[in-house]
Amino acid sequence: MQRIGREDARKYAFDWRDEPLLHVQCGEVFEVETYDASTGYFKSAEDKAIPAKRPGFDRVPPLANPIAGPILVEGAEKGDVLVVDIEQITVDDYSWIAIGPGRGPLGRSTRWPELSSEYTTKILRHSPGPSGTTTDGTVHFSERISWPVTPFIGTLGVAPDREVTTSIDGQGEWGGNLDIRDVAPGNRIFLPIFHSGARFYLGDVHASQGDTEFSGTAAETKATVRLKLDVIKNKRIPWMRIEKPTSIVSVFCASPLDLAVETATINLMDWLITEYGFSPTDAYCLVSTCPDFRVNVYQMCKIAKLRSVAGAELPKKYLPG
Repeated sequence: MQRIGREDARKYAFDWRDEPLLHVQCGEVFEVETYDASTGYFKSAEDKAIPAKRPGFDRVPPLANPIAGPILVEGAEKGDVLVVDIEQITVDDYSWIAIGPGRGPLGRSTRWPELSSEYTTKILRHSPGPSGTTTDGTVHFSERISWPVTPFIGTLGVAPDREVTTSIDGQGEWGGNLDIRDVAPGNRIFLPIFHSGARFYLGDVHASQGDTEFSGTAAETKATVRLKLDVIKNKRIPWMRIEKPTSIVSVFCASPLDLAVETATINLMDWLITEYGFSPTDAYCLVSTCPDFRVNVYQMCKIAKLRSVAGAELPKKYLPG
């Protein structure tokens, strides 16, 4: 099985000019070892998010949120759609979250001065599950609070058409730092392709995350990701789409949040109309009346140039058989 090692997973931009790290065939399973968003800086509670102490933070934008790639897919061309199947994510034995002055929406809080006057790093321990690994393990927030490891890929995408975009705050129809908890094992991700070979990147795995990633960081961790890629020829989609076992999700990011929600919903309607035979009237009325239609606010944090990320979701039981 082909693999990208962790030390090679240290790119900080989606750059179509990068030399490929892997060439894969459609349907070929491979693995990528990813760094956490700090490239290994946070190891204990004593490691604070003080910019002057963090390697790469003397650059603008800082060298954070490393990704692996590009990965070239044989036969992929501009105008096709890349299909990403995530088979397994095995996270490290800990994750971290860091808060402090100027970080996130409460980084200048006067109501709770401890959030804005001092840097705090929490280390979350991971214990293995029945498999003996962290793939089905537990995240321990404290002695009292824990939950299942629910890992996902926070940053993934293909090289944009003409621009070079950073992995820390780059976002677009091609992917980027979107922190979507549904980019997870068992789900299928669809991305439009802008270059021959697709030129796919991934990194920034989270062991878990609440909707919006409110503080600006979640349970950031190193991981090993097993996945495969495929191509749908001569197909265009407006933005990332996700197919879960029991639902479909249309993704969009924008600022303000209501624009992200509106466009994600319109793109979901387009999906229903063009691929499932709904009339525009029925699609429009369905998203307003169906009690199982949901809008997920995946990311809404005040970090760098990040915009809000929303997903409009509809269960497959409402789709024609």
